[in-house]
Amino acid sequence: MNKVVANADAAVDGIRDGMTLMVGGFGLCGIPENSIAALVRMGVKGLTCISNNAGVDDFGLGLLLQRKQIKKMISSYVGENEEFERQMLSGELEVDLIPQGTLAERCRAGGSGIPAFFTPAGYGTEVALGKETREFHGKMYVMEEWLRSDFSLVKAWKGDTLGNLVYRHTARNFNPMMAMAGGITIAEVEHLVEPGELDPDQIHTPGIFVHRIFQGSGYEKRIEQRTTRKRG
Repeated sequence: MNKVVANADAAVDGIRDGMTLMVGGFGLCGIPENSIAALVRMGVKGLTCISNNAGVDDFGLGLLLQRKQIKKMISSYVGENEEFERQMLSGELEVDLIPQGTLAERCRAGGSGIPAFFTPAGYGTEVALGKETREFHGKMYVMEEWLRSDFSLVKAWKGDTLGNLVYRHTARNFNPMMAMAGGITIAEVEHLVEPGELDPDQIHTPGIFVHRIFQGSGYEKRIEQRTTRKRG
């Protein structure tokens, strides 16, 4: 089945106010820049966004935050976004901060059909408040429930018209499991190829999980913090 749509605007068609979205990427690496821009143009509001980070003030999910399109963030690392901080401290934005490994596993569980699991991360902290805890082999664990979404927005390096995806480097951190956990998964790619052009052994997300795919353009691929040292 050919899953190609014309562009980002066609890909995000059907996303409505109040929906839950998973947004792939790690920091500013491997984020679906074109799909986020399309959501800005669409003006959809009241979104719950599940993402490792919240972008920066003028890029990534920061663009949606600036326009008050997000009502709740479920995230792990949000340290580079001043507008996120302002909205959270003022009570304008609901925030659920989750340990990074737990966030990844909750997304993976959602895509794998596992409704809950136990992890030691967060036991004895605010993370565990209101959650079931249990002892296993002398150690305490917190029960965490899966995460799933109405739509998942992911970005890959290459994809074919059947939706098979290949990621590069750090972009593999959250995109693969989020692609599995979306009711409808939208993939934007740098290179869109025909079936058979991808090495089957190199495919990270099988096309069965992808519903819409398009070739993106104009990727900035920003770096949040560039730290260098003087040459010796």
